[in-house]
Amino acid sequence: MKTDKRKKGERVEADAVAATAGTAREPLSRRDYDKALKELHVELVKLQEWVLYKGLKVCIVFEGRDGAGKGGTIKALTDRVSPRVFRVVALPAPSEREKSQMYIQRYLGHLPAAGEVVIFDRSWYNRAGVERVMGFCTDEQLRGFLDTVSPVERAIVKSGVILLKFWLEVGPEEQTRRLKDRIEDGRKLWKLSPMDLKSYGRWDDYTRARDDMFKASDSEWAPWLAVHSDDKRRARLNIIHHILGSIDYRMPPREKIVLPRRKAPRSNPEGERAMRFIAEPF
Repeated sequence: MKTDKRKKGERVEADAVAATAGTAREPLSRRDYDKALKELHVELVKLQEWVLYKGLKVCIVFEGRDGAGKGGTIKALTDRVSPRVFRVVALPAPSEREKSQMYIQRYLGHLPAAGEVVIFDRSWYNRAGVERVMGFCTDEQLRGFLDTVSPVERAIVKSGVILLKFWLEVGPEEQTRRLKDRIEDGRKLWKLSPMDLKSYGRWDDYTRARDDMFKASDSEWAPWLAVHSDDKRRARLNIIHHILGSIDYRMPPREKIVLPRRKAPRSNPEGERAMRFIAEPF
């Protein structure tokens, strides 16, 4: 594998420029973001109904550095659709049994069946990223993964799965700001793991890992889709817009929904007294 021979400062600066190249505009206001997201949510519901109607199989992979915005994007994507159709997969560290299996084996069982959209919050690309950088795999295991991942994805696509792979590109300054925010905001402490802290100082290692991963797995059948994510709101909207544009869908035919007549309710004071209502401090 070729190594990046630029000096450390040059690599970090180049990554910062790349991450912000598409975000020179003013940050999107909350009002404009909510308006655009509402319209996209309506379209996502139509896509959901079409996936069910046609029995489509959709797999969406999200990768990126810590703090790149994967979790927020997935939340925006799934906020108004059914969790029975849009299923999020975020696997924990492998068990001892899983470590003895073929590496990609534990991911294959989570691929979508007909009528499902499966979203991987990190995926089999852990091997090319965090496992490589943090020393959790050998060089031989890494080479084996990079040599085989593209043919495996070709087989997945040939089986009828629509595979979309997103890489969220965040700059070093914005990543630092977001990780500091996790430390200071009690609502976000759970997002900061010991692994995040250990990997924070290895920016260059992750850059090399990303570049090698792209070189090995950016294919015609499963290309990497890079997203500027320093502006989280724009990134979320752009990703959802791209997903909608990648799948030919329409609202399937359905009968007009009319609420049936309800019988007049009868008073039931005994039933009301039997209920245990909680305190109402708000």
